[in-house]
Amino acid sequence: MDVLIGTTNPSKVEYFASLLQGCDITFYTLQDLHIRREPEERGRTPEENAILKARFYGKYFDRVICNDFGLYLDALPLQDPRQPGLHVRTPLNLPRLSDEEMVGYYAQLIRSLGGKVLAYYLNGAAVYHKGRITSFMETIQEGREEAFYMVDQPAVKRQPGWPLDSLSLDRKTLTYFVDHEDMDEIGRNASAYYTRLVQFLKDSLFTTSSSKNAASL
Repeated sequence: MDVLIGTTNPSKVEYFASLLQGCDITFYTLQDLHIRREPEERGRTPEENAILKARFYGKYFDRVICNDFGLYLDALPLQDPRQPGLHVRTPLNLPRLSDEEMVGYYAQLIRSLGGKVLAYYLNGAAVYHKGRITSFMETIQEGREEAFYMVDQPAVKRQPGWPLDSLSLDRKTLTYFVDHEDMDEIGRNASAYYTRLVQFLKDSLFTTSSSKNAASL
C-alpha cells in the first residue's frame, strides 16, 4: 500500500512510519511528489486542521495521513494571547518561526513564567482514503495524562521538525525528549491514546467501512 504523509516536517514522517511499521506500507512525502502548495489552516481544533489538510492533499494521492496539534501551557489561561494553542510556529501572529527561532522564543516565554512550566499537547489526525475522510482527536484528559515540563534552558541536541523537544522534559525522569532514541523510552507509545491512534490509522487505511467520524468529500 502507498500512503502520502501530508507534511513538510521530516520528524512527522518518521513518526507515522514508526506507528505503522510492519503494515507493508510504502510512505511518500510531499517532497517525493514535488508538492509545494499548502492548505490554509483555518480550523478551530487540531482535528479540524488535520481534516482540511487531508482534503487538500487528497487531490494528489489515494491515501493520505495528516495531523495537527496544539500546545498548551498550564501556567497561562487558555485565553491568554501568549498561549500557543494551534499557533505553535506563529505565536502572537509572528511570521512563521524556524526551528531555532522557536527554541529561542519559547525559552524566553518559559523564562518569563518562572523557568519551568507544565505543558501538554492535543493532537488530531485525519486520513483521506479514496474519497472519504476519517478523523481522530486526542481528548483533553489524554493530553493532560501525557503532560511534561518545558524549561528555559534548551538541550544542545536538536530534532529537526520538533525543536521544542529540546526544551521538553519527561516528568518522571527529568530528561530531555530530544535525548531519547525513540518515543518508547518516555512511554508515550504505550499510552491509551497512542494505542487508539494506531488502531484508528489501521482501520482508516485498510477498511472502507463508514464510521461516525467519516465524511464523503
